[in-house]
Amino acid sequence: MTSSIVSTLDGIIGAGRPVVSVAPIALSAPGRPVPLEVRVSAPATGTDLPVVLFSHGNGWNLDGYAPLTAFWASRGFVVIQPTHLDSRRNGFGFDHPVFPRIWTERIADLARILDQIDTIEAAVPGLAGRIDRSQVAATGHSWGGQTAQALLGARIFDETGQVGEDMSDERVAAGILFAATGVGGDDLHPFAQANFPFMRPSFQELTTPTLVIAGDHDQSTMSSRGPDWFTDAYTCSPGATDLLTFHGAEHSLGGIVGHEVAETTDENPERVAIIQRMSTAYLRTALNVDETSWPAVRTAFIESNDPVAHVDSK
Repeated sequence: MTSSIVSTLDGIIGAGRPVVSVAPIALSAPGRPVPLEVRVSAPATGTDLPVVLFSHGNGWNLDGYAPLTAFWASRGFVVIQPTHLDSRRNGFGFDHPVFPRIWTERIADLARILDQIDTIEAAVPGLAGRIDRSQVAATGHSWGGQTAQALLGARIFDETGQVGEDMSDERVAAGILFAATGVGGDDLHPFAQANFPFMRPSFQELTTPTLVIAGDHDQSTMSSRGPDWFTDAYTCSPGATDLLTFHGAEHSLGGIVGHEVAETTDENPERVAIIQRMSTAYLRTALNVDETSWPAVRTAFIESNDPVAHVDSK
């Protein structure tokens, strides 16, 4: 049944195009302990290309998540992936002086990218003049989901219980959150409470259109909550209007990081194929490429009665 729905979704979003990918591209980041480097993937042809920022999960880098990022690029998006400070390549452990501020540096990395689109255009052969800078989405997986949701409007409660600084970016028009951490509080394990201040989000301020993607077998080691913890952005925010929950999926959602990497505990290429296509359709509609893509894909998936996932909408 799954292969049939994948074919149906392909008929809606269309075929892919050849992709050009360039890395590393160095960007200016004064005061950052190590240089900021990004990967840029874009279709070899086409104009008015929207931008998708992708923030990786803990420990990863600009070389990960090809099942998502390469697919999006092949369907008409300029996908930009930074290597954040927490990457294993940098070796900044929990005891390193920079670690307490990594979560804010991650958010700053995405803003730095948007500030330096001219540099990025110049670094990718044939890309200059083809980017639509008015259409930008922020996306991310796990810790990267928290990073992206800050640009979408989510804030962090401080130690006094007050909502903290607004780190949203008006240049960002939409977002997708993959297995993003939920509301904090007493459910957080002591280690998370001590080391991850960003795990106390307030979603009431997240008003930017957002798709949330989660797995119903994703049990975090950071919280005593069940898999529903990863759906809080949908439940608690006005902007997250759609939720895609995959049955049997764990934190890697079947292999969005990469099918054969160690983090993929629930390898499922068919699940990833559906995520690729449904996320693409959402981006196409949210970034004004085709207003019919997401409604058509969502309806087709619901009508297929495919047991791999279910869709909720507000």
